[in-house]
Amino acid sequence: MYNFRTDLASERKDLYQKVSGKKGEIDGIESSKEDIDDNLKVERVKITNENGEKAIGKPMGSYITIDIKNLKIAQDEEIENAANIVSNELKKILDNHIDKQGEILVVGLGNIYVTPDSLGPKVINEIDVTRHIINYLPQYIEEGTRMVSAIAPGVLGTTGIETVEILKGIVDNIHPKLLIVIDALASRSIERISSTVQISDTGIVPGAGVRKH
Repeated sequence: MYNFRTDLASERKDLYQKVSGKKGEIDGIESSKEDIDDNLKVERVKITNENGEKAIGKPMGSYITIDIKNLKIAQDEEIENAANIVSNELKKILDNHIDKQGEILVVGLGNIYVTPDSLGPKVINEIDVTRHIINYLPQYIEEGTRMVSAIAPGVLGTTGIETVEILKGIVDNIHPKLLIVIDALASRSIERISSTVQISDTGIVPGAGVRKH
């Protein structure tokens, strides 16, 4: 398998085509692109069989890459529009895997003290958690609200515990129906810094973009 050194399925697909000389569709991979406007583009890559898995080194499933140009200098309206696109794509995946009331655990991977690895913990600080309110003060929350809990488990270097061990303990106790796991990703392009979001339904391997499993 080619050493891609990127977490993005879209980049891996393009690299595989370049290295293999295959210009058209790859067996086991379906892809499409959508231009929302001049600054917003969505690319969807779906890996449908083992041939697709072997070609780009990603497990079967859906990968949605949202490119948001000029996000660092975007106005409030542009940021809101980009957020809506990300939200809508996430909702589509959730609807395929969980019912409207299924409990969700949001996990922010990474080290909050290391800037390029701090995305996950910083996102956790912005999550509206509802599990404790529904459990203890249900009269103060709107009917039909989904149970959401959130955790930033830290990293092995500061906790001495592998992240999967921490999460297994939590999952075994609170039994969420689905995990949303957030992490910084590796890309081959400096232009993607602070401007690209990838959403997938295949799970995550921390460090996979630089072949650290």
